[in-house]
Amino acid sequence: MSRVAVLTSGGDAPGMNAAIRAVVKVGAGRGVEVFGVEGGYDGLIESRIRPLTYSVGDRLMPERAVDLALGEGGTLLGSSRSAAFMEAEGRARAAGALADFDGLVVIGGNGSLAGAHALATEHEMRVIGIPASIDNDIGCTSLAIGVDTALNTIVDACSKISDTARAHRRAFVVEVMGRQSGYLAMASAVAAGADAVLFREQGRSAEAIIESVEAVVRESFDSDVGKRRVLIIKAEGVLLSATDLVREVNDRLAGFGGVETRAIVLGHLIRGGSPSYMDRMVGGRLGLMALHALSDGATDEMVAWRPPLEDGIETPDSRVQRFSLGRVAEESAALLDGSSRVMQRRMRMIETVEGVLAL
Repeated sequence: MSRVAVLTSGGDAPGMNAAIRAVVKVGAGRGVEVFGVEGGYDGLIESRIRPLTYSVGDRLMPERAVDLALGEGGTLLGSSRSAAFMEAEGRARAAGALADFDGLVVIGGNGSLAGAHALATEHEMRVIGIPASIDNDIGCTSLAIGVDTALNTIVDACSKISDTARAHRRAFVVEVMGRQSGYLAMASAVAAGADAVLFREQGRSAEAIIESVEAVVRESFDSDVGKRRVLIIKAEGVLLSATDLVREVNDRLAGFGGVETRAIVLGHLIRGGSPSYMDRMVGGRLGLMALHALSDGATDEMVAWRPPLEDGIETPDSRVQRFSLGRVAEESAALLDGSSRVMQRRMRMIETVEGVLAL
């Protein structure tokens, strides 16, 4: 193996640069030239590929920009969601751009990994995926790159929101990202000391959601309880928007002790920022094992961090295993439809603490 490419695709996630850096540095150390694809699958279709290593005598060295990007959020290669790659013609052009390469590392979420699977199966390319998505909705891995930083950002924001909420005796509904996955809401609710958490997987109707939030606010601000702030974390996937929810709740609370409920949507704030220690470490170790897998001749697989399943392919890193991208897609779908054992375990855990959040 002498030449490999790496790309980032889909939504950016803090720690992507750490994974890129690991692929580049390990590749250089093994005498493998590493090239970066700019702009995700669109860039691959358009052959926008640049070297990330350079020669010094008989040695290969990483480009300086790769090292400098370690502590930066986003991705130094850029990213996109490619409509053209969804078509067979686009994938054929992408495969053609890699004709002179021995392998490809794809860093991204479920859509990006599905693209990697398509390249491997349709064009017999050697492709290894690395899970990177703040939503943590990727099957076969307990953690994706970007999740830890996103959770830290949410908790920090909620701490600041709680300060002003106590000063004015207010309730706040804070909406966090996650698309159809409620993981960020579930995990941050416990860490931020929220009074309640709302996520799609609960399956509640709009009316049930409104009633539950009204009840939490009334009970928390009851004169005998004496709370000065209520914090409710809502997942993006809940169909009722934070603004509509707050408007309905305020209508029902009219005249109730002057209490006011506000909505805040954290949105893309959650994606940014310097990656945490965890995301740098996980990104680096997954990047290392991805290149190791390509060196071993593996393809159509994803490297997974501390997988919740027991039938993965072992790697030299005891915390990392490999799974076929087809299996990853199946497990990802099961996470979203609730049939996954992982999702069922998450639901049981949140149900266990839900009754004590507002105490």
